[in-house]
Amino acid sequence: MEQSFIKINPADTVVVCLQPIAKGTVISVDGKDITVNQDTPAGHKVLLTDTAEGVDIIKYGYPIGHARVDLKAGDWVNENNLKTNLAGTLEYTYSPVGEKLAIADEKLTFKGYVRKNGDVGTRNEIWVVPTVGCVNGIAEKLAEMLRRETNGEGVDSIYAWHHNYGCSQLSGDHENTRKILRDITLHPNAGGVLVLGLGCENNQPDLFERMLGDYDKERIKFLVVQKVEGNELEAGMEILRGLYATAKADKREDVPVGKLRVGLKCGGSDGFSGITANPLVGEFSDWLVAQGGTTILTEVPEMFGAETILMNRCETKELFEQTVSMVNNFKEYFLSHGEPVGENPSPGNKAGGISTLEDKALGCTQKCGRAPVSGVLEYGDRLQASGLNLLSAPGNDLVASTALASAGCQVVLFTTGRGTPFGTFVPTMKIATNPTLAARKPNWIDFNAGQLIEGKPMKELTRQFIDKVLAVASGEPARNEVNGYREIAIFKNGVTL
Repeated sequence: MEQSFIKINPADTVVVCLQPIAKGTVISVDGKDITVNQDTPAGHKVLLTDTAEGVDIIKYGYPIGHARVDLKAGDWVNENNLKTNLAGTLEYTYSPVGEKLAIADEKLTFKGYVRKNGDVGTRNEIWVVPTVGCVNGIAEKLAEMLRRETNGEGVDSIYAWHHNYGCSQLSGDHENTRKILRDITLHPNAGGVLVLGLGCENNQPDLFERMLGDYDKERIKFLVVQKVEGNELEAGMEILRGLYATAKADKREDVPVGKLRVGLKCGGSDGFSGITANPLVGEFSDWLVAQGGTTILTEVPEMFGAETILMNRCETKELFEQTVSMVNNFKEYFLSHGEPVGENPSPGNKAGGISTLEDKALGCTQKCGRAPVSGVLEYGDRLQASGLNLLSAPGNDLVASTALASAGCQVVLFTTGRGTPFGTFVPTMKIATNPTLAARKPNWIDFNAGQLIEGKPMKELTRQFIDKVLAVASGEPARNEVNGYREIAIFKNGVTL
């Protein structure tokens, strides 16, 4: 009979059900027979030892909270009887744990678009980027007109990235908007960009242009519609036709895989996330870093409870201190709004078997494998260091994925146990944590990591996954691209005027 549960770490006081286990079923764990006391769904936890109220429960080798009441061996552990240990900010001590990745450089390549500054795109698209939400309609209309006129031939896609901001924002919010729009404008997945301004907005086009630095003026053009005499659509189309002609001449070429920058994200997680999809993505992350490539982990609130693991992997004391600041600043952000630090997971997470934020975080952080942390980025920052980076952004799927792409990622890997259709402005690959989701939503899912619980060896599946990611980087459309599900979202914290 196939195994119905898994004990992830020898120190754990729970097992995770790989399939539903009925009340009264006897399971044998470490030579001890335990009777399951309640019907327990797949992805959920069964307690291995009697546990008094207030005593920690261990999963992944770490506490995931404490018992709310006295519990018996065989009990179903869930959000009703398990409480987070998280509270406010903490002081941390740097205890570096270095691990050299014993992974060979395979000298592989992918087919990418090499830009004038040396950056590499996995797509060659035409984008319209509004400086302010007031011109969203014009931007969408221009993209639609160019698609209709050209049938999209010769480029990978034509999109307008609408958003609600660029005016009536103050200080940090205003800068967040400007940074994200700057990052999109400079992104190598665009072969041509029309920056579309209104003229009276806070995000003034001339000041925004200065943020771009020494940009490629052949591929990035500006239009301020209040300054256009007559029809702004005609003026916009004239510019777009020139950008299209330039981008259409671009060709894919072999590029070292070390040029690949990949974002690591999860959403709609379940109890299988930390067993299948996240460890698989972690294996990929380690492999890519060993090839000289770059991965970025974000979702800072979903590091709470596992943050010390990341802190102690920082290559330097300075990076450790930046990570401490990133984590505590996000905790203070929660507390400043009167919200508890542990207000997570979501209803879907709980239904899937994740009971506390620590439970979620210890599974979530497995996406970054074992590589040392070589860079820490603030929200809106662009990548500077290769290797594994940490990025300050919230857990919200759209905001975090946009932030990953804005930092320079050409592809985002998105693990999910519940399923989600969305994508950001770069290919957003969905990796299912369980076979049921992969079979039920093949129109959403790019890869089935649930094969691991069906007996597929990790080494074999990792190789298949590497091949899949490189295929998408070389032009194979991700499911969100096939469906046309693409959008951006910008983090907002303060006052709207």
